[in-house]
Amino acid sequence: MANEPTFAPEDYQVLETLHQGDRTIYVLGTAHVSRKSVEDVERLIQAVKPDTVCVELCPTRYEALVDESRWRKLDVFQVIKQGKTLMLMANLALASFQRSLGDQLGVLPGSELKSAVATAKEVGAEVALVDRDVQITLKRAWANVPFLKRVTVLMGLLESVWVDSEITEEDLEKLKQRDQLSVMMEEFSNQLPEIKTPLIDERDAYLMSKIEEAPGKTVVAVVGAGHVDGMLSYFGKPVDRTSIEVIPPPKQWTKLLKWIIPAIVMAAFYYGWQQHQGESFQNMLTAWILPNSVMAAFLTAVAGGRLLSILTAFIASPITSLNPTLGAGMVVGLVEAWLRKPTVADMERVHDDIRSVKGVYRNSFTRVLLVTVLSTIGSALGALVGLSWLINILARTS
Repeated sequence: MANEPTFAPEDYQVLETLHQGDRTIYVLGTAHVSRKSVEDVERLIQAVKPDTVCVELCPTRYEALVDESRWRKLDVFQVIKQGKTLMLMANLALASFQRSLGDQLGVLPGSELKSAVATAKEVGAEVALVDRDVQITLKRAWANVPFLKRVTVLMGLLESVWVDSEITEEDLEKLKQRDQLSVMMEEFSNQLPEIKTPLIDERDAYLMSKIEEAPGKTVVAVVGAGHVDGMLSYFGKPVDRTSIEVIPPPKQWTKLLKWIIPAIVMAAFYYGWQQHQGESFQNMLTAWILPNSVMAAFLTAVAGGRLLSILTAFIASPITSLNPTLGAGMVVGLVEAWLRKPTVADMERVHDDIRSVKGVYRNSFTRVLLVTVLSTIGSALGALVGLSWLINILARTS
């Protein structure tokens, strides 16, 4: 055909041609919010007519990309009960940041991946989803972050969403250059080394391994440009995918800590009851209840919780802090969700509303998430203050 695209490697900014016996694998590096990346994907697949097109997606992300009504199916009560509130907020922040860039450039995030799937079907190629499941990636990344650093990481994500940043198509294409990518990866590694390994390095290995197993003699792989160099280092090498698909169990010390604090508190109460005819016991009750109740209720109020939610936080925090299986945030979040009853319209506006502090407070769905998270933090801080106060009382009465 006269209009059939021709293949010229120099036309692509990030393209690697790999040979595996009689097979040829084209690894195309893209930006997820780039119009030029969409054009590159379509042109390459139409030119080489591969047997298989591999895309940097897992089934979960693919469904999220093509199912625009997915937010209508989200049950906020289940999110809170399953303890996924913080993880969901991190997901929302990342997705919103990408969408913000996409809005500036007129391209929806992941458009080049959707285009890869559509163009593959046009030329009769098989489509392979070659990325590790996103939930495994996020859980492995989260498990790597020290407990005290998790709030900092989340606030950094929210800051990236709330702080205005402008980028042009030209700026984006410059970021795909190898020297720029190397600098960015080095900075990322220095600032967040705990996250880089599961988020980047493990996926580089996983992606390359899955791509090498893709059927056919000609394969096109569409991946983020930041993965390409890392993937090349794994080409032709065995990769144990099973070992990097394991969700690490909670650390033993965190399990013990959940029980140690209540045990110390209960032991302190017993000691106070036995000493000084109950005078110390009353002081200890005050030391435990007051900071727990006040801090949980205060941060619930800061999150914009309803009056009943604030009262619930005040009453529940001293009790739930002694129960390792139940968090104050879960109780308060469920009350707030029951009071606000987020609508389908709220969920559909999430990506737009989360871009500003005002939007987070305006949207009933994100408000419930915020109340859940801040009441949890307030209760945890209150428990630490209360425990310190109890130990101080014990030291004075011993």
